[in-house]
Amino acid sequence: MTYDSILTAIADPTRRGIFEELRTGPKSVAHLAQTRPVSRPAVSQHLKILEAAGLVSATPVGAARHYRAIPGGLAPLRDYLDEMWGDVLTAFAKEVSNQLEEDNARTRDQND
Repeated sequence: MTYDSILTAIADPTRRGIFEELRTGPKSVAHLAQTRPVSRPAVSQHLKILEAAGLVSATPVGAARHYRAIPGGLAPLRDYLDEMWGDVLTAFAKEVSNQLEEDNARTRDQND
């Protein structure tokens, strides 16, 4: 999965809430619908999006389907954010280094 599909999936507050609830353990569509102000078909649609993003999986239990969060489902998003954070830290370190060089040059000029 790509981080784009994950971001799209969790951008919706209802889907994010469903995903967060599933982190506590498997739940049926009926259970998830009871705890939300949306219909059971709407919950099913949200679950399909979460499943397509690789965040949840379904297991048939009789006529029902129980969904659970996939532990590593957020890994592509985390990798993306880690990469961006690494770029930010590298740019910050470069700016600090440049500033130190300028300060050292000023100090040398003042002492000469």
